Amino acid sequence: MGITVQNITGETAMVIWPKMAGCVDSFYSVMYHPNWNSMVSSYTRKSFQKEERVPTSRSSFVVENLTPLTTYILCVTCQSANPSSDQCRVFNTLERDPASTSNTKKELALGIWLTSSVLLLIIAAILIYGCLHLLCRRRRERLQGQKGTSKEDHRKAWTKSMAYTSEELGRQSQLMQDSEGKHPGGIQLATIIENPSACKEPVMPTSKSRERVPM
Repeated sequence: MGITVQNITGETAMVIWPKMAGCVDSFYSVMYHPNWNSMVSSYTRKSFQKEERVPTSRSSFVVENLTPLTTYILCVTCQSANPSSDQCRVFNTLERDPASTSNTKKELALGIWLTSSVLLLIIAAILIYGCLHLLCRRRRERLQGQKGTSKEDHRKAWTKSMAYTSEELGRQSQLMQDSEGKHPGGIQLATIIENPSACKEPVMPTSKSRERVPM
């Protein structure tokens, strides 16, 4: 078939083949396998590690993700047919390209940096949410404490007022009792003033009062 392998690097290789008249409205199968010495001589499709299907409109294909410093066998057939020896080529990949190595390291570092940034953002969001939740809870507790304090102050004021009223009533009651003990006549007079009907009946003077009346 005149298959050629060109532009070989440590991880890629380009294979070129002439178009076949029998593959019209079909596809080409590009099969390759590392360590070709381990393959059987029958070249069956099952012996190949990977297989790519290419449209018939194309006559070249770039094989990627190869292993550096490795011997490969590559075959091109029409529509997944078992290849023959004239449809295969053997080639060796080169060392890993330093530029690709640096690019890989840069991609790895970028991936690590992005992952770390995302994790830091998540942690910061969690911390901010926790702080806001804690502040809101403390503010709610403070407001509830102020309401409870105002209610307690009102209750204490009311209790104090009631105690003061009770004390005043007790003091007035004591004063009245004292006045009754000292001035019984005054209490009787107050009773007469409050009860005018009591004046209809004559008040009989006591023995002491009789003695004091002049003859």
